[in-house]
Amino acid sequence: MRTLFNKVLVEAARKDRRIFLVLADIGYGEVEPFMEAFPDRFYNVGVAEQNMAGVACGLALEGNIPVMYTINNFVFVRCLEQIRNDICYHQANVKIVIVGGGLHYGALGMSHHSREDIAVMRSLPHMVLVSPCDKAEAEQAVYAMLEHQGPFCFRCGRKGEPDVHKGPIQFRFGKAIRVREGRDLTFLFTGTIGSEVVAAADVLERDGVRCRVVSVHTVKPIDQEAIVAAAEETGGIVTVEEHNLNGGFGSAVAEVLCDAGVRPKRFLRLGLPDRYDSLVGGHRWLLDQYGLTAPKIAESARRLLG
Repeated sequence: MRTLFNKVLVEAARKDRRIFLVLADIGYGEVEPFMEAFPDRFYNVGVAEQNMAGVACGLALEGNIPVMYTINNFVFVRCLEQIRNDICYHQANVKIVIVGGGLHYGALGMSHHSREDIAVMRSLPHMVLVSPCDKAEAEQAVYAMLEHQGPFCFRCGRKGEPDVHKGPIQFRFGKAIRVREGRDLTFLFTGTIGSEVVAAADVLERDGVRCRVVSVHTVKPIDQEAIVAAAEETGGIVTVEEHNLNGGFGSAVAEVLCDAGVRPKRFLRLGLPDRYDSLVGGHRWLLDQYGLTAPKIAESARRLLG
């Protein structure tokens, strides 16, 4: 997904001279096309993420469209103060691209695992948070991000994400995309975990359980209508996210249901437990350890259905 993101960004920058790319010592092998095409609009500040946020905010306040780009946790952890005080407080038109959400950098250990970013970013006033599941959503989300006026966070996958959508999609902020129909249960997911969710729905369908599958690519603003419809029209809701269960996507869904006074027949949140582990390994191996591979998601749904 990050390769596609950088390709689309270059195409957009050819048409709009306001687009800048600001890095913090990352992206080699991906960002060179932008650097070579627009050297006067490319800044690598080094291992200085807080400075990256300040530079991006300054560019935005001068009427430009700066894109901050680095590994996920190094953005929302290291420069949260600058994102909060400089970017969000001033409603600066900064695009924050965080690469490799969740466990994508699994082999590098806990310091590179991104478990808290959804909770942090969705709590910031004026911030839009988008988490595409595949290349189809990501490509349209890039253009939508650049058109949006104000702070924006793009939770970008790392590499090799399978396609979730099999045909053209219509991408709109705050409007989820229904991947497949079903009335026995609804899977609501956000981000690149979507391929595992679709595979889990395939497993359940072989057992005679037809699941609605919905990609909630925009976590903030969230699609309240789609969430309420899932609760009222199907046998329950299972939320799936590659993120801490506390304060994340599942929590956002639960908030919508409580605010609407709607109680689904069944409700389950699947995600990362509220603890720090010493687990280190490949991305898929870690997903399996936390019950987020297709067979284990399907088994959790079976238990919920009884």
